[in-house]
Amino acid sequence: MPRPYWSGQIQISLVSFGVKLFTATESKSEIRFHQLSRKTGERIKHQKVSAGDEGKVESSDIVKGYEYRKGEYVMIEPEEIEQVRIPSKHTIEVTQFVDAEELDPEFFEKPYFVVPENDVQAEAFAVVRKALQSMKKIALGKIAFSGREHLVAVSADTDDKLPGMMAYTMRYAEELRDPKEFFEDIKKVAVDEDQLSLAKELIKRKASKFEPEKFKDEYEAALREMVEAKVKHAPIPKDEPVPTSGKVINLMDALRKSVQGDEAAAAAGKKKAPAKATAAAEAQKGIELVKPAKAHKPRKSA
Repeated sequence: MPRPYWSGQIQISLVSFGVKLFTATESKSEIRFHQLSRKTGERIKHQKVSAGDEGKVESSDIVKGYEYRKGEYVMIEPEEIEQVRIPSKHTIEVTQFVDAEELDPEFFEKPYFVVPENDVQAEAFAVVRKALQSMKKIALGKIAFSGREHLVAVSADTDDKLPGMMAYTMRYAEELRDPKEFFEDIKKVAVDEDQLSLAKELIKRKASKFEPEKFKDEYEAALREMVEAKVKHAPIPKDEPVPTSGKVINLMDALRKSVQGDEAAAAAGKKKAPAKATAAAEAQKGIELVKPAKAHKPRKSA
């Protein structure tokens, strides 16, 4: 198991237990670019230099500085930051519980896995987890790391095969822009009931269970294709411009054709050959076989 990103306590009133947080995400991109000189093709190296005549500055000689007045700074040593007194550096004190649907998606920032610190902490961990799960509540508190204090939400997974909990760092309200600034100029229109009915039908036909493994980073695949083409001195694939048209689209026609097209695709997918063909069907099949076949062969079912 990798090293935990944060270790400490979760405290709910007089109840507390030790936990460890692990980052729940990782970068899967295998494409890495370096900065090169266009003239020589050699890699660019970056050096840290001072604004004065000191020249190159070693990493060990670099400290943080706060500009308290124009051009005047106070130096802050790393150990001084480490010694800043703030309870949430070591303890997530739960201040309230909320229903999951109360938290809008735009508040969520980054996920973490939460596990008990050790077997001794497992009992309290399991009790709190089960309580959150059965009541469908999320615990809110604060946690300090990476140079700031974060609002954090702790929730229990509904799947008992995954006996841990999840923590999500969240954005503060003042970090989110006011949506009115962007939405207030949207033209108000009356929704046609027939169009709404077709739109609902289209959504219903395309509704299915979320399977995250089906979604891949196509941008990385396109980058890799481009890089491989350059290595092999082959033609570089280029993005094709999206055709534009000044033709006004009839929304009702577009919705109707979308639903009809989805119906046709569904019917084609469900169509199966009969187990026993009649003599007439066999004769018809023979006629089809002698025609110049241009149609695609039917796919074999998986």
